[in-house]
Amino acid sequence: MSTKSYAAQTPTSPLAPHAIERREPLATDVEIDILFCGVCHSDLHTARGEWAGVVHPVVPGHEILGRVTRVGAKVGKFKVGDIAAVGCMVDSCRTCDRCKRNLEQFCASGATFTYNSPDKHLGSMTYGGYSERIVVDEAFTLKVPANLDHARAAPLLCAGITTWSPLRKWGAGKGKKVGIVGLGGLGHMGVKFAHALGAHTVLFTTSPGKVADGKRLGADEVVISSDADAMAAHAGSFDLIVDTVSADHGLDAYMALLKL
Repeated sequence: MSTKSYAAQTPTSPLAPHAIERREPLATDVEIDILFCGVCHSDLHTARGEWAGVVHPVVPGHEILGRVTRVGAKVGKFKVGDIAAVGCMVDSCRTCDRCKRNLEQFCASGATFTYNSPDKHLGSMTYGGYSERIVVDEAFTLKVPANLDHARAAPLLCAGITTWSPLRKWGAGKGKKVGIVGLGGLGHMGVKFAHALGAHTVLFTTSPGKVADGKRLGADEVVISSDADAMAAHAGSFDLIVDTVSADHGLDAYMALLKL
């Protein structure tokens, strides 16, 4: 079905209206009327052709939240009217050892990402959430709790999981001291998550102007990382440090803050 979207036609062209095709829902598919889609820096890298293998036109967007409008005959966890969300993946082989271990992102055959991946159903490339609707297998679609603000929930599908995953994997919680480096799109979520999990949360930032925001979001302490004495005061005391800064920077100073 023809669907309105915003696409970059070339690495240098601005996003502009573009018609794409979405498949009719299959037996296990969910059709979602997109209400909100976050903006991730990956969207910009892809649209601008800064990563290998980009095929234009590109319709970015993998922080997708919307209302279910149709469901396939075998869909079990959604009904029409539910709020659903889609992250960076929409399919995988589901039969390899990695997929069976819930590591579909490392699928031996290659995961199908939400945009700029070969679309095994339509034979074109996948198109993302900068569009009016999307059709996704229910296995790669998440139910959204009713108490979440829709606009604020959308970025959890990428920026949220990117920080939540390491915090959970490495046991952030009560009795643990956790550092978050940077207070940008990822960092502010890392601070909120670490605090909510009960960890003693320390924000590292180069910007004195972010101290108040860091504490408001849940940091127990804020350290200006350019202050050598302030950094040294935390030597060998952290259970985990999550670095969210994308710019080139040295890691040695932070390594010295970790416990063995």
